[in-house]
Amino acid sequence: MRTHPDAGPPAISTLKRICICAASNGVPRRSLLVALIVGTILNLINQGDALLGLVSVNWLKIALTYLVPYAVSTYGAVSYQLASAAHPRG
Repeated sequence: MRTHPDAGPPAISTLKRICICAASNGVPRRSLLVALIVGTILNLINQGDALLGLVSVNWLKIALTYLVPYAVSTYGAVSYQLASAAHPRG
């Protein structure tokens, strides 16, 4: 990747910006809270009979039911932060 000598330092990569946004500004804490609330409700709906001991528990489904809301919440927060940085108000 060649840049003009007067261009200054290279721009930060998109992946690095995504990781920085995902780990900052309270995003992990909010995403965890969303995952705990939504994941618990979904697990009660989807695996209620297993949690009551009527059938065997599928631990992979339980883990994924918490992981998906965490990922969606984080994605939404990161998308908002990146869009705000690209188009600042003012």
